[in-house]
Amino acid sequence: MPTDSEKGLGEKDLRSVIVTPDSASSDDALPIHVPEKLSRWNRTIQSLRGFEARGISRVQAHEREAPTMAAMLQMAIMWYSANITLNNLAVGFLGPLLFQLGFLDCALLVVFACFLGSVGPAYMATWGPQSGHRTMVVARYFMGYWPAKLTTVLNLIIMVGYGTISCILGGQVLSAVSGGTMSVVVGIVIIALICWAIAVFGMKPFHIYEKDLQANVVGCHALTETLRYQSIPQTVVLFILIGSAGPHFNTSLQSVGNSATIAANRLSFFSLQLSVPLSWAGASSDFFVYYPESSSKPMVFAMTFIGLSISFIFVNLLGVGLASGVSTNPGWDTAYTTSSGALLLAGFDGLGGFGKFCAVVVALGLCSNAVPSIYAAALDFQVLGKVWKAIPRYAWATVTSIIYLVCAVAGRNHLFLIFQNFLALMGYWLAMFIMIVLEEHLIFRRTRGFDWTAYEDPSRLPLGVAALGSFLVGWVGPILGMYQVWWTGPVAHYLGDTGGDLGIWLGTVFTAVVYPPLRFVELRKLGR
Repeated sequence: MPTDSEKGLGEKDLRSVIVTPDSASSDDALPIHVPEKLSRWNRTIQSLRGFEARGISRVQAHEREAPTMAAMLQMAIMWYSANITLNNLAVGFLGPLLFQLGFLDCALLVVFACFLGSVGPAYMATWGPQSGHRTMVVARYFMGYWPAKLTTVLNLIIMVGYGTISCILGGQVLSAVSGGTMSVVVGIVIIALICWAIAVFGMKPFHIYEKDLQANVVGCHALTETLRYQSIPQTVVLFILIGSAGPHFNTSLQSVGNSATIAANRLSFFSLQLSVPLSWAGASSDFFVYYPESSSKPMVFAMTFIGLSISFIFVNLLGVGLASGVSTNPGWDTAYTTSSGALLLAGFDGLGGFGKFCAVVVALGLCSNAVPSIYAAALDFQVLGKVWKAIPRYAWATVTSIIYLVCAVAGRNHLFLIFQNFLALMGYWLAMFIMIVLEEHLIFRRTRGFDWTAYEDPSRLPLGVAALGSFLVGWVGPILGMYQVWWTGPVAHYLGDTGGDLGIWLGTVFTAVVYPPLRFVELRKLGR
C-alpha cells in the first residue's frame, strides 16, 4: 500500500523512487527521486543472494528467528570471534611499554578491567531482542530523539576509530611479513578492501564469514570445512604464538616509579583496559534484533559477557607478555621500534615460513573485528535522520570504509597515541550513557513499558532535557580527571608524579547524581 508521500505520483514517477532498505517493513520511508538507471542498479544490488538490505526499521516479531540454544551460544561465539584480534592484543602492550607497569600488575588489571568493561555491552545487548531496534535507535527512548543524535555521532567515531586501528595493525603485519617489500600503506588498503567487501553484505554473510572466510582468504580452501569457525584458526595461531614467544615473556618485570606514581599508572591502565570492551556498548544490540522478544535476558547478558570477557582477557594477557619481553630481548626491542606489527611477527621467530603464515592469519583476523564496526557505523549514519536513512546501508558502509582507510593511512605512524587518547576518550561518554540508560530503566520505567513503534515520532519519545543535561554535566568529570597527551585535568594532575586518569570515574559519578533529580523535574513539568 503506498505511503502518503507516494500518493499522487504517477507510474513513471514511482519507477524513479529508490526503495530504501527499510521500505519493506516501514511506512515512513522517504521517497528520493533518482534516475531510473540508478534505481534499477540499487534494486539489483539489494536482490543479491544473502544481501541484507534492512536498515534501522524495527524487526517485527514475525520476522524474528525461532529461539534455540544454538542461537544463544552463537552470541558468545560471535563476540569471542570478533575480539580475539590483534588490535585488542596490542592494547596489552601499553601496560609495560607506556605505563611502565610490571607483568603481575598488568595481568591483574587486565582481568578485572575486562570483566567490568564487559558488563556494559552485555546489558545493552539485552535491548536488541526486547525492542527489535539497533542500539542508537534504542538510545532515543532514553536520551530523546534529538539528543540521541549526539550519542550516535560519538558512536560513529568509535566504530571508525576501531576500523582505523585494525587497518593500521593489519598493514604493519603484512608489511613486516613481506620483509618491507610491501609498504604499510598497501597492507592497509588490502585489509580495508577485504573488510568493506564483507561488511556491505550485512550480518548474515558475516556469520558465514566467521565460519569459512578466514581459511579462504589465505588461500587454504582445503581447510574450509575443518576450520568451521573463524575463532578456531585464530585461537590456534594465538596458542602457537604463546608457545613460540612464551619462553621470552619477562614475568618478573617490576613496575617503575614510586608508590604514588605506580598507583596512578595502575589506575590509568585499568581505565584504558575497561574502555576497550566497553566500546561495544554503543552497538551491542545491533546484532541481536533478529532474536525473539521471548529471548531470556539473563541468557543474552551472560552469553555476551562471556564472549567479550574471555576474548579480551585472552588477547590482552598475550599482549602484556609480548610487551614484557621487549626489555630483555634485543630482537623484540628492535622489532618494536619498527612497529607493533613487527613485534607480533618477532613473537613467531624460529618458526620460519610457518611463523609468517601465522602472522598473516592474525592480520586477516582483524577483519572479524572491523566488519561489525563498519556494519554498526553504517546503521548509525541512518539514525541521524530520515534523509540519511533513505541512503542504503551498503552505501554508508562504503563511506565508512573510505573514512577509516584515509584515517589509517594518515595515522599509520602514530598508533600508540591513537590507542591512548582515542580509547580513553570513548570510554568516558559510554560510561555516562550507560548510567543514564540504567537509571531510567530501573528508576523511571519499572512500571511503565516502552512503545517500540514510536522510534521515529519525537512527540512520543522523551524530550531528553534531563538526559542531555546530565550527560553534559557528566563531561565535567573527564575535563577535571582525564590524563591525556593533549589535556591533563586539574584533579588528574595530582595523581603520582605525572598524573593519572580519573575521567571515566568522575564522569560516571557526576551523571549518576544529576540525572535522577533532573528526570523527576522533567516528568513533572513536561510529562514525558
